[in-house]
This record gives sequence, C-alpha cells and structure tokens, in this order.
Amino acid sequence: MSSTIDINKICEWCGKEFIAHKCSTRFCSKRCSEHSYKALRRQAHVEQENHATSESKKQRCIPAGNYFSPRQCAVLLGIGKSSVYRCLADGLIPCIRLKGKTLISRASIDKMFENPPEYIKREKKVAEPIEEFYTTKQILEKFGISNSWLFKMAKERNIPKTVVRGKTLWSRKHIDNNLADKQPTETVAGEWYSVEEVCAKFNMSKEAVYRFVSERKIGKRKDKCKVFYSRRQFDKAMGIESELKPEYYTMPEAMARYNMTRDQISHYVRTHDIPRSYEGRYVRIDRKALDALFAPPKIG
Repeated sequence: MSSTIDINKICEWCGKEFIAHKCSTRFCSKRCSEHSYKALRRQAHVEQENHATSESKKQRCIPAGNYFSPRQCAVLLGIGKSSVYRCLADGLIPCIRLKGKTLISRASIDKMFENPPEYIKREKKVAEPIEEFYTTKQILEKFGISNSWLFKMAKERNIPKTVVRGKTLWSRKHIDNNLADKQPTETVAGEWYSVEEVCAKFNMSKEAVYRFVSERKIGKRKDKCKVFYSRRQFDKAMGIESELKPEYYTMPEAMARYNMTRDQISHYVRTHDIPRSYEGRYVRIDRKALDALFAPPKIG
C-alpha cells in the first residue's frame, strides 16, 4: 500500500519544494539523489588524497635536531632507507644503538663530506658472448620436461635462444641456472636408475621397462619431476649382482627404530611416497628416505 501522508519538504540538492510521502525523504527525484551521492563520494576521495599528500610531505620534510633515525637520515640525504642501512653495515656512516634504536648524529654526516673520496665513474658492463648452447632435444632429455613447458618457461624468464639451420639453440648457462631444481640429486643419480639408463644398460625399450617394473614391483621414486627405479632391485631382478649394498628397513625394524606402530609407519610411507619393495609378503622400506623424513629439523 502506498502512503497517504503528504509532507512539504525542500530538496537538499536542488533546493526546490516538493511533496514527500515519508519523513525520511531528502530529495525530490532520483536524479538529485544520485548527484548528491556522487558529490559525497567525490569529496571523500579528495579528502583522502589531501591527507595522503600531507603525510607524504611530513615524511619528506628535512628533520631538525642533532640526532636522526635511519629513516630521518634517508630523508636528509635524499636516498632510500635500505641504502642507509647498507652504509651502516659497511661502516660508512657512524651510529650508536640504544636498546634497539639506531641513532645517527648530524656531525658524523657532515664529516662524511669534508674529505670525500674521488668519484669513479662506473664502467659500462659489456654483455658476455654466449658460446655454449643446448638443443631442444638435449634439454628435454636432460631435465625431463615437456616441449610446451620449455617454451613457456623460456618466454616468462627471457631465456636467450637462436635458430641455426632450422634448429633452436638455447643458452646453456641460462638453462642450467633456471632449471637447476630439475636436475636429480647425486644420491638419486648414484643409487637409482633413470629410464634412459635402464634402456641403455639392458637394451630395453621404454615400454618394456615400464612393464618389467610393474610386474616385478621394482621400487621407484620421483625426484625433480623425473622417475627413478631402485638400482639394487633392478639388478637383482635381472639376475646380476648389484654393486650397492642393501639399504632398507623391514617393517619390524622401522617400528623398533622409531617407536611407532605398523599403521603409523605405513601411513608415513604412503603419504610421503617413501620407496619400498616387496619380497614375497615382506615389505622393504628405503632406509635413507625414511631416515631423511624423520631427521630433526635444521635452521640456517
């Protein structure tokens, strides 16, 4: 139901008299209401910007007094606060510390300019020529990444490349620096076979390797986006004596070593993908991987 009350009011925006049907009505039309709202928003924005400008002026104002904080010293010298802290660390600006507060005297700052060292112009760095390259195939094989991921990463990180006789060549130095986290660790490379190593050593195709490790339940692990298979277990399955000594825990040994139940050990092995193998109905858990999981944390 519409209101039957008629109230004579003055519009707060245009100043015209109008008839309102509610006591809370402030404007004669929707247009006046929108104009008023925009004006209030504009005024609030102007006040906010003015306040920010005044605060910025206060920060940039040259401080008075004989002792300054690093922030005030940065304003006085016209440099960044981080530059002041680097000068303090290098001993270029003398200072004292009082209960965690750093103070710098104006006299010590003025003294810096009494006998300043001679200004030495920085030599322009000349870019070193790139002489060592990877082909795309070499990168894919070495780091175990896809072709699309390589080109996407190279575009994001601006990896130098060139095309010679239809082949794309990538800067070896830049690729090694950006894909260092994709290289397997020495431990993995020493105690585990990569698929390529198995194919070369036993003259097998990749399909045959995958089928063989699945049937024999060869222990495997993933390191830096690449899959490796237990060298000791693979050699044993192929009927040759491995050069590596067996390094594993049986389930009772792991339970006794870390004072855990069988379910707890199994949970950690599954959750953290600890390499394991099976001999009959007995499970063998990789000793080094399990020890590394439960090793005490280190800081620094």
